[in-house]
Amino acid sequence: MENLKILWADDEIELLRPHVLYLENKGFEVITVTNGEDAIDEVSHQMFDVVFLDENMPGITGLEALGKIKEVDPGVPVVMITKSEEENIMDEAIGGKISDYLIKPVNPNQILLSIKKHVQGKEIRSKKVVSNYQSAFSQIGIEINDSFSWEDWIKVYEKLVYWELELEGTDNAMDEVLKMQKSEANNYFSKFIAEEYESWFEDGCEDRPMLSPDIFKQKVFPLLDNNEKVFLIVVDNLRLDQWKVIKGILSEFFTFEEDEVYFGILPSATQYARNSIFAGLMPLQIKQMYPDFWVDEDEEDGKNLYEKELIQTQLDRYRRKNSFSYHKINNSGAGTKLASQINNLMNNDLNVVVYNFIDILSHSRTELKTIRELAGDEAAYRSLVKSWFLNSSTMELFKELAESDCKIIITTDHGSVRCSDPVKVVGDKNTNTNLRYKVGKNLAFNKKEVFAVHHPEKIYLPSLNVSSKYIFAKNADFFAYPNNYNYYVGYYKDTFQHGGISLEELIIPIATLTPKKR
Repeated sequence: MENLKILWADDEIELLRPHVLYLENKGFEVITVTNGEDAIDEVSHQMFDVVFLDENMPGITGLEALGKIKEVDPGVPVVMITKSEEENIMDEAIGGKISDYLIKPVNPNQILLSIKKHVQGKEIRSKKVVSNYQSAFSQIGIEINDSFSWEDWIKVYEKLVYWELELEGTDNAMDEVLKMQKSEANNYFSKFIAEEYESWFEDGCEDRPMLSPDIFKQKVFPLLDNNEKVFLIVVDNLRLDQWKVIKGILSEFFTFEEDEVYFGILPSATQYARNSIFAGLMPLQIKQMYPDFWVDEDEEDGKNLYEKELIQTQLDRYRRKNSFSYHKINNSGAGTKLASQINNLMNNDLNVVVYNFIDILSHSRTELKTIRELAGDEAAYRSLVKSWFLNSSTMELFKELAESDCKIIITTDHGSVRCSDPVKVVGDKNTNTNLRYKVGKNLAFNKKEVFAVHHPEKIYLPSLNVSSKYIFAKNADFFAYPNNYNYYVGYYKDTFQHGGISLEELIIPIATLTPKKR
């Protein structure tokens, strides 16, 4: 903590000389002044690591000096010191963005603690987090090797996300260690899915996680049966780490009755996963039962044009008479309009809202250089999602819902993974363009590098013809064609994609919220 420069403004500074000497003996440089004007002048001419400011000085008050100091250097921590405990003074000081508030008489240890907290707090916390992760590293490694069930993988992934958020902005070396550990986890997880996924769809299977087609039956219908007004909000392409950031924002307004994860289906892509949520069926079942509402990969039409109709089919199959509305939000104008209609929406038993922003952001990051630079890695991507949420019409809707008597279920259809490793694949002109999964009849690939499904009906996926097969990329792989290979790899490397097998794509959040003012 040596070489820190401190400004201390107090009209009785001579009485505080022992405190000043104590700090100087700790290696600090302490500049002292006796009034607010001199404090402002000092801040105007040199940089300080922290300012101690007496609230009651001759001339301009400490509160007035605080405002001027913040104009000159908005980032400098200011600790207000006062004899008064009046609430209005405290409120004014806090409103003026003080970092701390001390009541006279102060002792040297109080001053030292305040300096540690506000000048070196981040560094101290960073060292503690790094130390804690180093202690947890070996145990997480053991758990990765010993994960033999879907419950095990949920626990592993939740721990990895926890440490990813904790380590953000700390030691870069530890961040790289965590990335390697997450990559190792994804390698084992991909093997687990390749070995176990098909068994989840066998007759009589009871040991499987909640999947996309289970959402309405397990989460929505029980609330409706309890006569709750329900809002189901599906944020397309929302990862668990991104959800944790959004949860922190919403915690001011809502109580979290449940905060869980479930497994999205393969392919971890909107066409399959979201249609499956709304229909309560697997894709092959949708195609067989409601062929007018399923669009195959080789068709030109949009792949999610019939979501409202699929919701209705699910209600009909369960002989439910619940009234519902459906809204797909692709821009802020539509979101603002929806937020203004809350009173009318409350007349429905169920309101389903789909937000496409994060998916649009993911694709924009691939195609637009500016967005790619803004979301350079997972931490930057989370920051961009947080900024969107705070300033979007989505937040407007949640604020309106916070004043309503309802239950909110927020979830997603799939996540995304940052791709780094190209895998060569060859397909004919009818092969789909997704980088994380391919479906077709003439696919050539290295079977060691992919999860290949030669009988799609076993995992309830539709076939374009009798010889169609699906292949899925694993971990951080993405498919690249041999033609123009180098260009293709350079363009898509380090982009966020979905459709394949990774913890980030398949283990996804679902939470039930209740307004705190209810």
